[in-house]
Amino acid sequence: MADERAPNGKDYDPQGAFREVRDNYLDAWARTMVEAVNSEAYAKATGTMLDAYLTASSPFRDALEKTMLQALHQLSMPSRADFVSMAERLTNVEMKLDDIDAKLDEVAKSMRPASPPRAHRRAARRNRKGAR
Repeated sequence: MADERAPNGKDYDPQGAFREVRDNYLDAWARTMVEAVNSEAYAKATGTMLDAYLTASSPFRDALEKTMLQALHQLSMPSRADFVSMAERLTNVEMKLDDIDAKLDEVAKSMRPASPPRAHRRAARRNRKGAR
């Protein structure tokens, strides 16, 4: 039975016809679904369903958020608002440190000695050459 050949010379595949029907069926469904999903009516229907879901779930979401905040408070753990507040404070500290760093750079520049006059530099060079 394994040695049987189809009329076209290939090995006989008893499941081949079923695979071909399945592939054609799936291709047809894929084309149909792509057309349906890309339509304006589908987008409106999906938007309506999502709005209804969000409206219906809002009270549950609010209750869950309040319960979570209470649980975190009782466990002495930070909430999202606590992290946001801390991040804002750290940003302010970083900005102040940057300002202080810039001011220190200005002070350091102002404390550097002015460059010596040209004549003084020439004399210093001559002294170095003569010392060799």
